[in-house]
Amino acid sequence: MYNPTAFVMDDLHDLHGMMRQCRTANFITATANGPMATLLPMIIAEEEGENGVLYAHLARGNDQWRMPAIGNALAVFVGPQAYVTPSWYLSKQEHGKVVPTWNYAAVHASGPADFFDDPDRLLDVVDRLTNLHEEGREKPWSVGDAPAAFITAQLRGIVGMRMPIVNIEGKRKMSQNRPGPDRAGVKRAVSESSSEMDRNVSAMIPR
Repeated sequence: MYNPTAFVMDDLHDLHGMMRQCRTANFITATANGPMATLLPMIIAEEEGENGVLYAHLARGNDQWRMPAIGNALAVFVGPQAYVTPSWYLSKQEHGKVVPTWNYAAVHASGPADFFDDPDRLLDVVDRLTNLHEEGREKPWSVGDAPAAFITAQLRGIVGMRMPIVNIEGKRKMSQNRPGPDRAGVKRAVSESSSEMDRNVSAMIPR
């Protein structure tokens, strides 16, 4: 990850928090046939290992889990992001020496990926993912709501993935490198956007 000092996220609690917010990641492996990637819902077990452990599952028909990985796998979590026009900068009126940019947040986590198809372990991952995404709903659905035989059959169609995080990097590029008035202009403009993503970016821009 290219990560200038002004944008570095290095607090593990913050990194885990962003991963929980994103909830999905591009799971990437290098193979002899070239890079392979799958977008996966993921859960982070923060209490496991030094940096946490990621869990997910892939379709059994997805060849990515069958192809031996060269080196560690990489999970790319992408957070809020927004285009930034120079028109929002006060410095545009002062000297005009400004260009467009992109504000964004991302976390890269890497480690050895282990694939498994043990039914009990798979059910645990599916349960945890389901509960995470159903929480807060008026009538949350649970895996136990479906017939047991049906769930058993569904589990045969997936493969679990466990990835202990060996290395983790985070970047929060939110106009920290701009003068205060420019930063305030960006924060105000994106806060007034009709896009929820833009408004989420506004909340992350420091005053």
